[in-house]
Amino acid sequence: MAFKASCGQAVRARCIAALLAAVAMAVGCNGGGSNDNSDQVVVIVSGGNAISPFTTADLYCQQGTAAGSTDTVLREELLNAGFTVYTSPANAGPGQVTSDPGFEGFSDCPVVLPASMTVDATGDIDIAGQHLANFLKYLKTEYGVTTVNLVGHSMGGLFSRSAIRQLQEQGAPITVRSFTTIGSPWEGAIAGDYAVGTIPLSSCAGNKLCEGTFIAFKELVDAGALAGREVSAQYLVGPNGWTERQENVLAGIPVVLLSGDRFMVEGGDPYVWPNDGLVTPPSALAKDVSDTVLPHRKCISYNDTHSLYFSEAAELSPDTALTADPSAINAVIEAIENADTALQTPNRIGCPAPSGS
Repeated sequence: MAFKASCGQAVRARCIAALLAAVAMAVGCNGGGSNDNSDQVVVIVSGGNAISPFTTADLYCQQGTAAGSTDTVLREELLNAGFTVYTSPANAGPGQVTSDPGFEGFSDCPVVLPASMTVDATGDIDIAGQHLANFLKYLKTEYGVTTVNLVGHSMGGLFSRSAIRQLQEQGAPITVRSFTTIGSPWEGAIAGDYAVGTIPLSSCAGNKLCEGTFIAFKELVDAGALAGREVSAQYLVGPNGWTERQENVLAGIPVVLLSGDRFMVEGGDPYVWPNDGLVTPPSALAKDVSDTVLPHRKCISYNDTHSLYFSEAAELSPDTALTADPSAINAVIEAIENADTALQTPNRIGCPAPSGS
């Protein structure tokens, strides 16, 4: 989920500009399309309650952040690594996305795609997946894209899995070469668990950022945001949960999972702590997701927050966010570069052992 915060646009613009420069130096700026990755297509998929514009390498928003709060830094560095990068449009509600006046906002975007290709990032996972599948088919029609590397942040990982399944069911001629998730709630988000009443507010152990996040999340759910309800373990986990119903969808697709564990309360409920602000490492690393759902995975953990919003709210530097940490971005790049041989490597490298093993 994305959250709004009040912060001067000029300050944010300077912050993003400085961060882009720092990340470029750390990752290694090669210039878009200048190396052997230039024919590899990456699609970034934003998470729940996000507002993100459609962008290509050459088309992006002219005011504010080029591709929204989740995607801008990651997009820039993937372009610098030589990939052809698209960001999929997402709106905090049904309909088209034209601008975002809130946290890390943007406007003056050259292309606005129809609602049928725009993820409703507050709605049902499978409807969002259908719209994302429509968007990927649009890329094939308009740009000749037949093979993609999907990078999903937060619920963008769930939307992506739904889209992959629906493309397969439709027999669409689009191949998913690799799939990377960044802080995705494979087994639920703790704020979603609070919103549906399965964990109490006291699980926050008095941490004000946690409490504020839980309360804001519940307000979204109470206002009708299905995404907030469906991101709970109650909806996702178990033999009849949404996650296990996606069996065999990712067969033949190497998956890399990134998690953050920045926030910790000593002696806190181990179901909640540590976390990245929304998602715990066991969930982001799909600890108890079966191999029928996730046949080949690699896991990497960072002492990071869920997003730039959480880093700002905690008064941390922007590069402590999973979507902006140079090391995490390097991991995304390596996941894409190594996708052709990844299935030849051992399964579950760096991943936690399943419960009861």
